[in-house]
Amino acid sequence: MTFERTKRSWRAEKLSHLGSSIFSEVAEWKEEARSAGQEIIDLGIGSPDRGPTAHIRDVLSEAVLEESNYAYPGTSGTLSFRQQAAAWMKHRFEVDVNPNTEVLALMGSQDGLAHLAQAICNPGDLAIVPDPGYPIYSGSLAIAGVKPWYLPLKEENDFLPDLDSVPDQVWEEAVFILLNIPGNPIAVTADTAFYKKLIRIAAQWNVLIVHDLAYSEMAFDDYRPMSILELPGAKDIAVEFHSFSKSFNMAGCRIGFLTGNSEVISALRDLKSNIDYGVFEPIQVAAIAALEEAMNKGKGDRGVAPLYEARRNAFVEALSVEGWNVPKPKATMFIWAPLPACFKVPQGDAEVWSSRRFARELLLATGVVVIPGEAFGTEGEGYVRIALVQEQEILMEAARRMGKFIHEYEMI
Repeated sequence: MTFERTKRSWRAEKLSHLGSSIFSEVAEWKEEARSAGQEIIDLGIGSPDRGPTAHIRDVLSEAVLEESNYAYPGTSGTLSFRQQAAAWMKHRFEVDVNPNTEVLALMGSQDGLAHLAQAICNPGDLAIVPDPGYPIYSGSLAIAGVKPWYLPLKEENDFLPDLDSVPDQVWEEAVFILLNIPGNPIAVTADTAFYKKLIRIAAQWNVLIVHDLAYSEMAFDDYRPMSILELPGAKDIAVEFHSFSKSFNMAGCRIGFLTGNSEVISALRDLKSNIDYGVFEPIQVAAIAALEEAMNKGKGDRGVAPLYEARRNAFVEALSVEGWNVPKPKATMFIWAPLPACFKVPQGDAEVWSSRRFARELLLATGVVVIPGEAFGTEGEGYVRIALVQEQEILMEAARRMGKFIHEYEMI
């Protein structure tokens, strides 16, 4: 007797929860627009369009030629890297961390964000994550079998997380709360009072604070992001991610670090020691050079911030001239833009546009790539994220094309 077997799927169901499929769709839209003859201006992915300084590149080049640097590098990161990271934390934030127990090298902060829940949670646990938020925040929970509780970021609250809105039952169940200030996609800002309140509540409920501070060196005007570890008692209840991608234009190098609570550092180190061998040592040498270079310039140096501040100012002004008024972010490389007013009210028999429809139609009509807000969570609907990752003259051209698109719709 012959039995028919049901075909097995060789794809885990949890992969469908890793993040929005919109990024794949946007890639398809780009090809569609390119095939139709559009010249693409990509303001979608937040990857710096410039490289690190010549000094950093020189140091990396020399280290790559050292034959001794081709052994397995070790999961924790070299002692030299961890010591330099600790020295930079002291220089930048006046924070003392132990390089032996409170600093862990990462293959970019996303490496740590992707694996942290697996290291500190059990399947079925709960974590609090922002909505909108960077997709790996919720994606990492899906991998770990951890339940998300989405903390909405509302415009009426200046997109600052409303800690009082979290029910006691959620605080009781949560293993950690993840926040990203200033953030991606929203450059939300916070003061010392907010962090003190966060530490007090987290300590009350014994909830770990995970602070993603990838944009610490990309702030504008009078804003200077702080480390949560600056505050008393923070290391008892918090860890913080730092990245070289945005601060030093080293996105392709894949290096960052986690610092703070030693128990959490140890847990993530133990997990990673079973799945990777750490960051290529020449990359760590280049990262050390980046931190040294920043420290040598003094506390008043703002690194890459002036470049993006100038782009922000020029682009927001150009959009305003075209009739699209968007808020000026105080940090990061992103504009979190509400859809132009004409797309948020019915035009005749037409329906209100979704952020997905706006991004798609804009790309096909103009070649300008932006990311629909819904890619970052349900609270992102009605917005698009625009990355300032082109030179000013290209941003001006993008604004001109966007204005033409908006004006043509208004005339329908």
